[in-house]
Formats: sequence, C-alpha cells, structure tokens
Amino acid sequence: MQILEPLVVRGRTLPSRVVSCAHLTNLAVDRLPSPAQTSYYAARAAGGAGLVITEEQAVDPADQPYEKVVDGTDPAVAPRYREIADAVHGHGGLVVAQLNHNGGQGSSLHPRVPLVAPSPLADPLFGEVPRQATAADLAGVVAGFALVAGHVRAGGLDGVELQASQSSLLRAFLSRRANRRADGYGRDRDRLLLEVVAAVRAALGPDLLLGVRLAVHEPDGTTTEDAVATAHRLAVTGAVDWLSTTVGVATESLFLVEPSMATAHGYALPLAARLREAGLPVIGVGRVTTPEQAEAALAHCDLVGVVRGQVADPDFVAKARRGEPVRACTGCNECAAGIGAGRPMRCVQTLGPVPVPLRGPGRRVVVVGGGPAGLRTAALAAAHGHRVTLVEAADRLGGQLLLAAAAPGRGELAGVVDADTRECARSGVEVRTGTRATPELLADLRPDVVVLAIGAVPARPAWAGDDPRVVPAADVLAGRAHPAGAVLVVDELGGPHASSTAELLAARGCAVEVVTGALVAAQALGPTLDRELWHRRAAAAGIAQTVERVPLSATTGDDGRRTVTLLHHLTGAVETRVVDWVVTAAHPTPVEAPAAPPGIPVHRVGDCLAPAGVPGAVASAHRVVTTW
Repeated sequence: MQILEPLVVRGRTLPSRVVSCAHLTNLAVDRLPSPAQTSYYAARAAGGAGLVITEEQAVDPADQPYEKVVDGTDPAVAPRYREIADAVHGHGGLVVAQLNHNGGQGSSLHPRVPLVAPSPLADPLFGEVPRQATAADLAGVVAGFALVAGHVRAGGLDGVELQASQSSLLRAFLSRRANRRADGYGRDRDRLLLEVVAAVRAALGPDLLLGVRLAVHEPDGTTTEDAVATAHRLAVTGAVDWLSTTVGVATESLFLVEPSMATAHGYALPLAARLREAGLPVIGVGRVTTPEQAEAALAHCDLVGVVRGQVADPDFVAKARRGEPVRACTGCNECAAGIGAGRPMRCVQTLGPVPVPLRGPGRRVVVVGGGPAGLRTAALAAAHGHRVTLVEAADRLGGQLLLAAAAPGRGELAGVVDADTRECARSGVEVRTGTRATPELLADLRPDVVVLAIGAVPARPAWAGDDPRVVPAADVLAGRAHPAGAVLVVDELGGPHASSTAELLAARGCAVEVVTGALVAAQALGPTLDRELWHRRAAAAGIAQTVERVPLSATTGDDGRRTVTLLHHLTGAVETRVVDWVVTAAHPTPVEAPAAPPGIPVHRVGDCLAPAGVPGAVASAHRVVTTW
C-alpha cells in the first residue's frame, strides 16, 4: 500500500503517508502540554503515523477560547516540547506543533479582554463583537507566531503548521465575509498570512518543517478558487513544505469540520486535489476511517489526515502493515461531544485503561447479553486473563445497537459490534448465541461471577393505553411494526431514536410529524453535530416538526384512526392530531434479571444498570472489569 511508503519533506523522512492532524485533546494542564498529551502523541507514532501534528498552541496569552488551550508563548513549553519530540521520535515518527490565534472565533470568558478580528463582526456561535485589529495588534500577532516557532525549535520538534483554517484569525483575514477592511490587509487578504509565514520561517531556520492549513471551502466566505490562489502565493515563497485542508468553519458549520456518519467518506478530498495545483505536497482529509479509504485518498493528495480513525484505533497504520482489520471510527461523534463538554479525548470503542495481566488465576466469568455492554465486558475480561462465556438469547450479537444500525445513515454503528466480536474471538471468549440464561444453565456453567448485560425495553407511555397502533420506535426499526399513512412520532428523548425512525417512515411514503416537548426537535443530536444536517434532511423529506407539545391521550375512532390530544405546555392550550399510527421514543426500563446461583457475585452493566447509550454501556463494562 502506498500509504505505508515513506515521504521525504525538506530532508526529513516521514515513515508513512498517514498524518494525525491537529485536534483538541483537553489534556493540557495549566495551559502547558502534559505527560498525558505526550503519551497520546507517542501512541499515534507507535501506531505508525508518519507525521503527528499537535493541537493548537496559542501565539497570544490572551487568546484563550477554552480553558485548556496551550499557551505557546510561555517559555516553559520548550522542555515539554522536548518530551513530546523524544517520545514521538522514539517510535520513528515526526511531530510538529500547530500554531494558531483564534481571533474573533473565541471567547473573552477566560482572558477578560476583548477579542480581536479583521472587522468588528460577531461570530455566529460565540456572538461576541470583537474589536478591529490595529496595525500594532497585527505586528504583535506576527511576533507571537515567531516567538512560539522559536520555542518549537528550542524544544526539538520537527517544525510547525500554521492554522489558517476552521478557527483562526488568519482564516478570518483570508475570508471575504469576515474581512471588511479598507486598508492594505483588506485589499490584500493574504497579506497577514504571508507576513506570518516569513516570520515563522525566519524563526525556524532553513531546516525545520513549515506547513499551512487552509479553509478550502467556507460557506459565504473563502471559495475554493480563493484558496487555490493563496496556495500559489504560499508556494512561491519557498518557505512552505505542505498544505492541509478543511471544509467549513469551526463555529457555524462545525458539522463540516468534524462530520458525523451522515457525511460521506472522502467528502473533502476533491478540494485537496485542487490545492495540489500549487505544486506543494497536500494533506487530504475527509472522514477517512480505514486503511483502504486512506489508500484510495492518495489519488487526490500526497498525505492523508486520519484523526478519528486513529482515535478509534491508534494502531491504524501498524495494523495495515500486518494486514489486520482496524477498529474503524463509526462517525458517532461521541468524541466530539465529550470534547465539547470539557472531557479528555476518548472514543467509545477504546474507553478505559489498557488490560493488564492477572497476578493469579483468572475467574470463571459468565456474561449474559451480547449487546455493546456485554460484548465489551466479555472482551475486556478475557483480555485481562479471565475465562469468559458470553450467553446471548438472540441468534446474533449486537443487541439494540443492531437496531440503531438499521436506521437510515447509521449503518456504521454495526462496526462497534464487529470490532468487539473480533476482540472476543481473539481473546478466547466462548460465545453461545440463541441461548437463554436460565437458572439451570447458569448453575451448570459454575461461574465465579455473573455479569448481566440484558438491556432495557422501551417503556409504554401511560397516555398510549393498549392501542396496538401505538408502537415503540424499536419495533419499527426491527420490522415488528409497519406503520403506514399518517404517522405521529412522539419524541421524549431528543436523540436519534425518533429522528432516525421518522426518516425511515418518510422514505417509505408516510406523512410524518415529529412532536416533542422540547424547545427544538432532535435537541440531543447537537453535541454530536448531527442536528443541523438532520433538520435539513427532515425539511427535504417533508417531515413536520412540532415542539413544546406533550401528548395527553390517544383514542381510536370508529374509522379506525386515532386521535392524539396534545398539550402546549407553555400556554396550556390543547390541540389534536388525527393519524393512522403513533410511534413513540420513550425512556427505556431495565430488564428484570434472571436468578443467579446463590452466593455468586452479580454485576449489571449497560442499559440494565442505567440506560445511557453506547458510551454509558462501555463505561460501565470497564468499571466492572477493572474492579475485580
């Protein structure tokens, strides 16, 4: 595979064509790189990444849009950079620091000083009106980039990448939308970037690497033609070694920067191909999640950026070399949701500590239930050295996650089941499908410990009565119910349960209305960056959305149709809907447990403990196994 071949850039050899692009880890401590960050970057290099690009390093102490951004101007970063460099170089990889100033795409919450930007225009997300940067401000910005580049050189890193892309003052100056200036920085929007490139190259010297990440398509702002023209000007300087790409802006169109599974693999690669016209090596990105996709991407670029693919499986490249399947990113974007909540970067597929060998003989463990919690418990327990039998009543493993994967655009979720099934097989788990965990079976297995991962069932709302045409979304996804005609989808969860089912029914020709008591439909899709795209798809499919309403009752008329009474809870007004079917997405109820042999410790994991989706299921599995 070409992705496994080396590439020489400015006399330095990248051992592979796969890049771990800059992304936030939330691992910094006191605005300095931490030992956890060093380990994080080293793991990517150990897994075969040819180039590791750190998360952004602020070039101005006042640029602190979030708590844990690293302050690259602090001289104390240099020895921390040395630790990162030594760790990455020890695995044969190269590492550069991304330098950035967020400008108006930030917050004054932490620094308590006004934001600066090309023009006094508020960012659509943060909403703060920045002050227009003066000539002195811009001279300070250029000096800040050069200062941090000097720290990079002193710290032994291989160079820097300048962020002029999704969240950047440099991007704002390049953007015709954000830059409304009438001076030289407005007439020539490339000017500030070119000044920074010259200053950084002088600080780095001739031997270190310098890349630039550009926004190649920004809604209503920088066009692809603009970016290509800037790329040509950067190439002419002779100072730049590669270009990298993004699509979108990290505030109003973040769903394009960190796309969920609703976005096609490789969606941004054609734009990387356009940057190649400038004659510099280009890092292409665009939801590349497997080595095969990375290999195909090289038709458009010279290096391939794989971020979440290496979060899901840090051994991404190493497994490609060995011909092993990777644990592929599903695009669930729980990692992005966690980062937005201030948690460290984690993937639900790799959450938790690395298994360690047991000091004594392993236990005999019986896991009941083969959904995500049961699979992860079994795989992790076996990896720890326990003897594990997994019992699943259905003929297939996967549980509720298989239902979720049956929804439109969510098929990649099945990859979690596939990966954990492989881990179980590799670790020697005995799997018994089509087998009910009766008290007699549990007694025959003679377990030392029993783990229940038997899930939860959708609760039937009290207002629904016993109407057979009021059904849970799970029945629709499983093919047990087949609504037709006018369908009211009542959403109490705000997540993908109702929204996915609504899409499925609309595609089958149903007239669908989603009703929720929340102030916005599908509100829980926001943290994973799915909400905006779902609203667009819903509008295109003709799915009606009604908010701030809760059902009071459902009655069946002589014509066989049901009348649903809704309460507008903000005003007390009552209204009705007459429909053919009602589909509910309600909070589930944990399943009752089978009786375990007397005296045997019993643990619950996943939804039968507390319904909390895949992240909660996986977390509970790790908590249980690591306490034995």
